[in-house]
Amino acid sequence: MKTIGLLGGMSWESTVGYYRAINEGIKDSLGGLHSAKIVLYSVDFDPIEKLQHDGDWDGTAKILSDAALSVQAAGADFLLICTNTMHKVVPHIEKAVHIPVLHIADATAEVLVNNGVKKVGLLGTAFTMEHDFYKGRLNRKYGLDVLVPHTEDRKIVHDIIYQELCLGRITADSKAEYLRIIESLANEGAEAVILGCTEIGMLVNQSDTGVTLYDTTAIHAEKAVAYAIFQEQ
Repeated sequence: MKTIGLLGGMSWESTVGYYRAINEGIKDSLGGLHSAKIVLYSVDFDPIEKLQHDGDWDGTAKILSDAALSVQAAGADFLLICTNTMHKVVPHIEKAVHIPVLHIADATAEVLVNNGVKKVGLLGTAFTMEHDFYKGRLNRKYGLDVLVPHTEDRKIVHDIIYQELCLGRITADSKAEYLRIIESLANEGAEAVILGCTEIGMLVNQSDTGVTLYDTTAIHAEKAVAYAIFQEQ
């Protein structure tokens, strides 16, 4: 079994979900008392969040690249960044380490393509919904047509992530707003919706809506389990 490197803490609430899902996946695959071999580096999210909103992506890249080097030095065979937004700086991290980085957008897109989805909605931080590093990758590499909410709804989605979900706050009003936005994307032609922020699965899940949801945390964790056991990427 390969050792899984996790770069977490962004937020720690969603990193808990990664740890649980990966260990459950290893147990389901191997049985007995098997659990995952994991090296976890959990960063302090507060300075990273400030740099994000200041537009200092080089600053965030330096923090995460240094953390990734620590994970590599601790013996990880490959790396997961436990957040969608910070995949914006994956090129910097890939230059810093020599172990593979399992990209969350690639893992998600592979499942979508295998399921025949061609047009998909995307929820996440404003950075994920608006910048090219994520939706552009889905389009150019996998041919997916990506829809994002309108301006006002993007702000609602973004603010709930940072002001509530990253603080572990779950409210019925916010859940209702997310479900309304998911339905709106479906009405615009989305065949499914990507929960493209690792905290969103804390708020909504498949039992809440008839629109097909793809939880990136669960998909990324499943990819890690397969890579750890079968050496696949």
